[in-house]
Amino acid sequence: MRHMRHMLAAGVASAMLAAAPASAENTLFVLGDSIPASFDTDGPSGTHTPTQAGIVNLMEPLVNYAIGGKTADGANLFDYTKIVPGLAESFNFDAATNTWTMKLRQGVKSCAGNVFSADDVVYTFARAKSISGQAPIGYFLSSVGSIKGFTPALFAKTPEALEARKLGDEVSKVDDHTVQFKLSAPNQLFLPVLNIFGLLIYDQADMKAHATPDDPWSHVYANTTNGPSFGAYCLESWKKDDEFIARANPNYYGAKPYFDRVIYRKVPQSANRVAILRAGRAQVAEALNSKELDSLKNISSISVVGGYLNASLAMIANFKSKPFDNVKLRQALAYAIPYQDIVRNAYFGQAKQWTGLLPSGYPGFITPERTYSYDPDKAKQLLAEAGYPEGRGLEAFPEAFKLAYVAERESILGPSATLIQTRLKALGIPVQLDPLPATQYADRQLVKKDLPFGLSDQSKPIGVDPVYAMRLSYMTVPQGSSNQTNFSDPEFDRMGTSVLIEGDPAKRKQMLDVMQNLLAEKLAVIPIVENKLLYATDSTIRGMVLHPSQILVWKYLTR
Repeated sequence: MRHMRHMLAAGVASAMLAAAPASAENTLFVLGDSIPASFDTDGPSGTHTPTQAGIVNLMEPLVNYAIGGKTADGANLFDYTKIVPGLAESFNFDAATNTWTMKLRQGVKSCAGNVFSADDVVYTFARAKSISGQAPIGYFLSSVGSIKGFTPALFAKTPEALEARKLGDEVSKVDDHTVQFKLSAPNQLFLPVLNIFGLLIYDQADMKAHATPDDPWSHVYANTTNGPSFGAYCLESWKKDDEFIARANPNYYGAKPYFDRVIYRKVPQSANRVAILRAGRAQVAEALNSKELDSLKNISSISVVGGYLNASLAMIANFKSKPFDNVKLRQALAYAIPYQDIVRNAYFGQAKQWTGLLPSGYPGFITPERTYSYDPDKAKQLLAEAGYPEGRGLEAFPEAFKLAYVAERESILGPSATLIQTRLKALGIPVQLDPLPATQYADRQLVKKDLPFGLSDQSKPIGVDPVYAMRLSYMTVPQGSSNQTNFSDPEFDRMGTSVLIEGDPAKRKQMLDVMQNLLAEKLAVIPIVENKLLYATDSTIRGMVLHPSQILVWKYLTR
């Protein structure tokens, strides 16, 4: 039977190899479990990592991070203390007026040949303030950066709120190559959020050319056709759910990318991605499971590159879905998870237990006063205290205990899901596994926020800062745009608003410590493990940068 499975995998891989184009020296062939589903920065696929890969590789930020440092597993790192120019060649802050002034690069052209100007910047932020997309990511980032007028009041269903959604002078054009941002208060997160995918700059001329009266901000165009911008690569072709091809932008203002063409192909089965990579018909394989990565480490023609950054696995238990509004039940779940078995058997040692609710490598992280370990006796005690001794009564919530996860990541998430299901069932918790297609999972997780129970391994704070991370994931919606469990705590929200503009480092740290302990006590999510973000590549590939979006940035790669 095992031999038959190997023959089947090899046969599928051979068929795909026959269809694959020859890999010329300046062509990068990347295999993934999915490809971009959209180029709408405010679209429903915002948590979908391949979608973020498409946006980041086609679109361009106003500012970048410098590269500096390396992981033990051979990847380059960004230096998050050094902001360098992107489309903005210089920037300065006037503390007297809380105003940033940015001088924009001249002579920059988009993939469509349109000349970059302040109009493109103003359009991008006007679109964000319109909150017209299905997921208001641009609004969230602008709010985190304290840009004036980007407040929760925009979400009210009143004529005043509709009028307030129009951009005023908070982001304004001074001249064709100068733009100003007015902040409500000084904020050290303003420049970092400009580097995140939700605020990359659109080619406004191309976007406006595809607007309609029913869709003035061209969401349909960005969701189905293109992400027009000024990035290092331009879209050549896009077969939804199959293949994405990009070519180097001949107008790009930066260094010419080494690879003239990138073919990003969906190969659903990870075993087939491994077979194609080993056959030398691809240069990069993404989203391999830990067993496969372990098996490739001693092959001379292949490198396994990456390291720890912000990749993690968490359990989501939705506060708006009974019985998960019961904190004792949530804590019982946390004590029922076999953390070390998951590290050993699902991640082959390429992970560690996650003890907090922020990435442990981020500045400001603390190990909370309350942490959780596998303790079935403690879990039983808490189940009883929650009103469900030995799980009795939980059968009344059959839909709530469907443990959802991304079906395309079965080879990665399936082992952890099975281990968790087994241990929870032993305690009387009636867990069923419920793999969902990636786009459906992302829509329910980010847009509808109605998943009762699930495993999440693709939510990550792209801003490398504790305030950013906690606002994104744990403040009350709509402030917490990625608050997938609908966690809501008035004291946490109050501190989350105050700490954003707190200038005293000691006070800021004290507030962050209190916030992290509150999250761990109430379990906004249940942290399971932090895992290494690893890619398998042809051993000739160089220049991989570990990106906080957990994506490959193609313009850095060489041979």
